[in-house]
Amino acid sequence: MRIAFLLVALLLACSGAGASRQQVAPDNDVDVTAGWNAYRASDQARAVAHYRKAADRNNRVAQFNLAVMLLAGEGTTADPWSGVGWLRRSAELGFAQAQFALGLLYERGEHVTRSQDEATAWFRKAAEQDYLAAQVGLATQYFLGRGAPRDLKQAAQWYERAADQGDEASAYIIASFYEKGEGVEQDYQRAWYYYSRAASGGEPAAVMKVREMRGKLPR
Repeated sequence: MRIAFLLVALLLACSGAGASRQQVAPDNDVDVTAGWNAYRASDQARAVAHYRKAADRNNRVAQFNLAVMLLAGEGTTADPWSGVGWLRRSAELGFAQAQFALGLLYERGEHVTRSQDEATAWFRKAAEQDYLAAQVGLATQYFLGRGAPRDLKQAAQWYERAADQGDEASAYIIASFYEKGEGVEQDYQRAWYYYSRAASGGEPAAVMKVREMRGKLPR
């Protein structure tokens, strides 16, 4: 139960998919729409029934929503095995949220055999679709050398892409890379720019770095 709710929190915090708590908004499938409406009306059991119908028709949104509910035991008995199965089917159909979620399960070893290689592979698939949380996850895998050889150049690339989507923590990290010349060519102007981005979000350490970097900028 704990991992399911953690997974949901991460997905919604990073994806803009949280208009109705755990669920991804419906597409044009009648059962996905009905499931969405049932979920919003707090009729989780009916939502599961509708999502299952659409999932059986290979609707990837329904597969993802059904997976989340099965993992959480919401509207049905918790069934991690089936939940992971539906999550995988959605991920294999290219749904970025599902790809990231599956990668997260592999990274943590929750309901699957832990595999950093699998985590990195799924994070990459979602990151290449500009899914913010996956970009951060992939950057961190490269930074730590998990599921891939340690590669600061790749880490910098993905942290910068996440920063450019508005992730303040990534902005701080890529700023430090530019300041130190790690994974990128040293560039105090770029460092100051990204520290400023992080500072605008209220990060105290970034505010101090902005002041510090001013003294290093060309006059």
